[in-house]
Amino acid sequence: MTLRGSTCIADVIVGVLLAMLLVATASAEERRNFFGDPFVAVTTGFPGCPIPEGPLMTESEMRAEAHSRTERGTRCYLSGACRLPNSYRYDRDIVERVRTHILYDGRFAATSVWVLGQRRWVTLEGCVRTKAQSAALVRLVREVEDVEAVFDQLTVGNHGKPRYRTVDSPPAATAPR
Repeated sequence: MTLRGSTCIADVIVGVLLAMLLVATASAEERRNFFGDPFVAVTTGFPGCPIPEGPLMTESEMRAEAHSRTERGTRCYLSGACRLPNSYRYDRDIVERVRTHILYDGRFAATSVWVLGQRRWVTLEGCVRTKAQSAALVRLVREVEDVEAVFDQLTVGNHGKPRYRTVDSPPAATAPR
Protein backbone atom coordinates (compact mmCIF):
# COMPACT_ATOMS: atom_id res chain seq x y z
CA MET A 1 0.00 0.00 0.00
CA THR A 2 1.35 3.43 -0.86
CA LEU A 3 1.48 6.44 1.41
CA ARG A 4 -1.18 8.05 -0.74
CA GLY A 5 -3.51 5.03 -0.27
CA SER A 6 -3.09 5.02 3.51
CA THR A 7 -3.73 8.78 3.64
CA CYS A 8 -6.96 8.26 1.73
CA ILE A 9 -8.06 5.51 4.17
CA ALA A 10 -7.14 7.73 7.11
CA ASP A 11 -9.20 10.57 5.61
CA VAL A 12 -12.20 8.25 5.25
CA ILE A 13 -11.84 7.02 8.85
CA VAL A 14 -11.56 10.57 10.17
CA GLY A 15 -14.61 11.57 8.12
CA VAL A 16 -16.66 8.66 9.45
CA LEU A 17 -15.61 9.43 13.03
CA LEU A 18 -16.56 13.10 12.62
CA ALA A 19 -19.93 12.14 11.17
CA MET A 20 -20.56 9.78 14.09
CA LEU A 21 -19.58 12.50 16.55
CA LEU A 22 -21.96 14.98 14.92
CA VAL A 23 -24.83 12.48 15.00
CA ALA A 24 -24.14 11.62 18.64
CA THR A 25 -23.97 15.29 19.60
CA ALA A 26 -27.18 16.11 17.74
CA SER A 27 -29.13 13.28 19.37
CA ALA A 28 -27.68 14.07 22.80
CA GLU A 29 -28.85 17.67 22.44
CA GLU A 30 -32.31 16.80 21.13
CA ARG A 31 -34.87 18.40 23.41
CA ARG A 32 -37.93 16.30 24.27
CA ASN A 33 -40.65 16.06 26.88
CA PHE A 34 -39.02 13.01 28.49
CA PHE A 35 -41.38 12.91 31.47
CA GLY A 36 -44.59 13.46 29.50
CA ASP A 37 -45.53 16.58 31.44
CA PRO A 38 -48.87 17.88 30.13
CA PHE A 39 -48.44 21.12 28.19
CA VAL A 40 -51.35 22.54 26.20
CA ALA A 41 -52.34 25.69 24.38
CA VAL A 42 -55.62 26.77 25.95
CA THR A 43 -56.31 30.03 24.13
CA THR A 44 -54.93 31.43 20.88
CA GLY A 45 -56.58 34.87 20.66
CA PHE A 46 -53.47 37.06 20.88
CA PRO A 47 -51.68 37.12 17.50
CA GLY A 48 -47.90 37.42 17.61
CA CYS A 49 -47.51 35.96 21.07
CA PRO A 50 -44.15 34.14 21.40
CA ILE A 51 -44.81 30.39 21.56
CA PRO A 52 -43.43 28.69 24.70
CA GLU A 53 -41.05 25.79 24.25
CA GLY A 54 -42.75 23.80 26.98
CA PRO A 55 -41.20 21.13 29.17
CA LEU A 56 -38.47 20.14 26.72
CA MET A 57 -35.04 19.11 27.93
CA THR A 58 -31.97 17.26 26.77
CA GLU A 59 -31.27 13.69 27.77
CA SER A 60 -28.54 14.82 30.16
CA GLU A 61 -30.96 17.29 31.80
CA MET A 62 -33.50 14.49 32.10
CA ARG A 63 -30.99 12.23 33.84
CA ALA A 64 -30.04 14.98 36.26
CA GLU A 65 -33.71 15.63 37.05
CA ALA A 66 -34.98 12.02 37.29
CA HIS A 67 -33.99 11.26 40.88
CA SER A 68 -35.27 14.51 42.35
CA ARG A 69 -38.56 14.16 40.45
CA THR A 70 -39.05 10.71 41.92
CA GLU A 71 -38.24 11.99 45.38
CA ARG A 72 -40.47 15.07 45.12
CA GLY A 73 -43.30 13.08 43.58
CA THR A 74 -43.45 10.48 46.35
CA ARG A 75 -42.77 12.89 49.23
CA CYS A 76 -46.27 14.33 48.76
CA TYR A 77 -47.86 10.91 49.27
CA LEU A 78 -45.61 9.87 52.15
CA SER A 79 -46.38 13.11 53.99
CA GLY A 80 -50.12 12.53 53.60
CA ALA A 81 -50.62 15.61 51.42
CA CYS A 82 -51.53 13.54 48.33
CA ARG A 83 -54.01 10.71 47.94
CA LEU A 84 -52.20 9.41 44.82
CA PRO A 85 -48.77 7.75 45.24
CA ASN A 86 -46.98 10.41 43.19
CA SER A 87 -47.81 14.11 42.83
CA TYR A 88 -47.04 14.02 39.09
CA ARG A 89 -50.01 11.65 38.58
CA TYR A 90 -52.39 14.56 39.15
CA ASP A 91 -51.04 16.68 36.32
CA ARG A 92 -53.04 15.44 33.31
CA ASP A 93 -56.35 15.84 35.15
CA ILE A 94 -55.34 19.20 36.60
CA VAL A 95 -54.32 20.61 33.22
CA GLU A 96 -57.59 19.42 31.67
CA ARG A 97 -59.59 21.04 34.51
CA VAL A 98 -57.56 24.27 34.16
CA ARG A 99 -58.26 24.29 30.42
CA THR A 100 -61.97 23.77 31.04
CA HIS A 101 -62.13 26.52 33.69
CA ILE A 102 -60.34 29.06 31.47
CA LEU A 103 -62.51 28.33 28.44
CA TYR A 104 -65.75 28.25 30.46
CA ASP A 105 -64.94 31.56 32.14
CA GLY A 106 -64.95 33.39 28.79
CA ARG A 107 -62.87 36.42 29.85
CA PHE A 108 -59.68 35.10 28.26
CA ALA A 109 -60.63 34.56 24.60
CA ALA A 110 -58.36 37.45 23.49
CA THR A 111 -55.28 35.89 25.14
CA SER A 112 -52.80 33.23 24.08
CA VAL A 113 -52.17 31.01 27.08
CA TRP A 114 -50.32 27.72 27.47
CA VAL A 115 -50.61 25.60 30.60
CA LEU A 116 -47.92 23.30 31.98
CA GLY A 117 -48.57 20.86 34.82
CA GLN A 118 -45.78 19.46 36.98
CA ARG A 119 -46.41 17.85 40.41
CA ARG A 120 -49.65 19.73 41.07
CA TRP A 121 -47.99 23.00 40.11
CA VAL A 122 -49.39 24.93 37.16
CA THR A 123 -47.29 27.30 35.07
CA LEU A 124 -49.08 29.81 32.85
CA GLU A 125 -47.14 31.05 29.83
CA GLY A 126 -48.19 33.28 26.97
CA CYS A 127 -49.69 36.72 26.43
CA VAL A 128 -52.52 38.63 28.08
CA ARG A 129 -53.82 42.16 27.40
CA THR A 130 -53.51 43.63 30.93
CA LYS A 131 -52.01 42.98 34.35
CA ALA A 132 -55.53 42.71 35.71
CA GLN A 133 -56.28 39.94 33.20
CA SER A 134 -53.12 38.10 34.29
CA ALA A 135 -54.08 38.39 37.96
CA ALA A 136 -57.62 37.17 37.23
CA LEU A 137 -56.27 34.18 35.33
CA VAL A 138 -53.94 33.23 38.20
CA ARG A 139 -56.81 33.52 40.72
CA LEU A 140 -59.04 31.34 38.54
CA VAL A 141 -56.39 28.61 38.20
CA ARG A 142 -55.68 28.63 41.96
CA GLU A 143 -59.32 27.65 42.51
CA VAL A 144 -58.96 24.43 40.48
CA GLU A 145 -59.08 21.30 42.62
CA ASP A 146 -55.67 19.72 43.45
CA VAL A 147 -53.65 22.74 42.24
CA GLU A 148 -50.95 23.36 44.83
CA ALA A 149 -49.24 26.38 43.24
CA VAL A 150 -49.56 28.66 40.20
CA PHE A 151 -46.59 30.28 38.49
CA ASP A 152 -47.39 33.35 36.43
CA GLN A 153 -45.04 33.56 33.44
CA LEU A 154 -47.54 35.57 31.40
CA THR A 155 -46.46 38.59 29.39
CA VAL A 156 -48.62 41.69 29.17
CA GLY A 157 -48.65 42.42 25.45
CA ASN A 158 -46.63 40.56 22.85
CA HIS A 159 -43.54 42.76 22.67
CA GLY A 160 -40.32 42.42 24.59
CA LYS A 161 -38.64 39.31 25.91
CA PRO A 162 -41.04 36.76 27.40
CA ARG A 163 -40.32 35.28 30.83
CA TYR A 164 -40.27 31.78 29.37
CA ARG A 165 -38.13 29.94 26.81
CA THR A 166 -39.70 30.08 23.35
CA VAL A 167 -39.63 27.62 20.45
CA ASP A 168 -37.38 29.92 18.46
CA SER A 169 -34.95 30.87 21.24
CA PRO A 170 -31.62 29.08 21.53
CA PRO A 171 -31.40 26.58 24.40
CA ALA A 172 -29.85 28.22 27.42
CA ALA A 173 -28.07 26.70 30.36
CA THR A 174 -30.99 26.85 32.76
CA ALA A 175 -31.95 24.91 35.81
CA PRO A 176 -34.29 21.98 35.13
CA ARG A 177 -37.96 22.85 35.54
